[in-house]
Amino acid sequence: MDLTLIIAGVIAGAAPIVLAAVGETITEKSGLINLSLDGSILLSAMASFVVARGADSLLIGFAAGALVGAAVAGTVAVFSIFLRQNQVAVGFVLTLMTRDLAYFLGNAYSRLPGPQTAAMPVPGLDQIPFLGPVLFNHPLPVYFSMMLIGIGWWYVYRTSPGLKLRAVGENPKAAYARGINPRKVQMLYAVCGGLLVGLAGATFSLCTKPGWGRPQGAEGTGWIALALVIFGGWHPLKAAAGAYLFSFLQLMGIYFQGWLPSVPAQVFQVAPFPLMIFTLLIMSIAQNESVRRWAARRGRTSALLRFFSGMAPAALGRPFRQD
Repeated sequence: MDLTLIIAGVIAGAAPIVLAAVGETITEKSGLINLSLDGSILLSAMASFVVARGADSLLIGFAAGALVGAAVAGTVAVFSIFLRQNQVAVGFVLTLMTRDLAYFLGNAYSRLPGPQTAAMPVPGLDQIPFLGPVLFNHPLPVYFSMMLIGIGWWYVYRTSPGLKLRAVGENPKAAYARGINPRKVQMLYAVCGGLLVGLAGATFSLCTKPGWGRPQGAEGTGWIALALVIFGGWHPLKAAAGAYLFSFLQLMGIYFQGWLPSVPAQVFQVAPFPLMIFTLLIMSIAQNESVRRWAARRGRTSALLRFFSGMAPAALGRPFRQD
């Protein structure tokens, strides 16, 4: 077992999950929940593959995926913010509709060959022992997913627009009193998060798992991304860490199939999902007030609980209603 190949595989496999998780984190930081991720990723994956194949252009394919993701997220935002509909219900209906739409519209393109991204080694850096093949020998979408983690953290916690974003998510009425338009902020970041979700779908069909079919291989990714936002305590760095953990569990499942051939392959394919649920349970326990008081007297335990703990934006799921 080559450790270099494993880590490189984890980073590459986590790229679309990182994009979706960071995108949804940004959206939920504004107080809006987009539950359409799973269907949006599938529809974006299908659209990206079809457009890239027809136009013979990967760039146009990725743009198509991003626009599809933004359109779906924008629909959730419009219904929630301006039409005052339940955003959870709208998102859930949209994820079912977009999933079926992806299968229906993409049926004619199932299992057809098409364009896919190639590895683009960074000259000089790809020759560094261990770090070279692990970090600097990937396609462009993988590099972008790694950079997005730092950019997302910096934007949310170190810039003025990021402060406005967090203010709207915590207390939209107070933000409005300070001259910020919560509706515009929520609409903007719903679309921005949707763009990243759309890029996640495009990364699946043009990079991570090239091609289109039923099943495509991206099924369930949207729900995992939503869980990772909670796992990460609505923090982009922690959500990304959860994405890499999930990718590692998926990759190790492949190795375990070879090591334990007597165990049904379906066990290893499903195993990452209950393990993530178990992790979310640990995080829920870490947020319990009595557990925090108990850990306060234990330095290392307290630090570990602080990592797992995280609070949702106070106004999450409750869009601003102007009186």
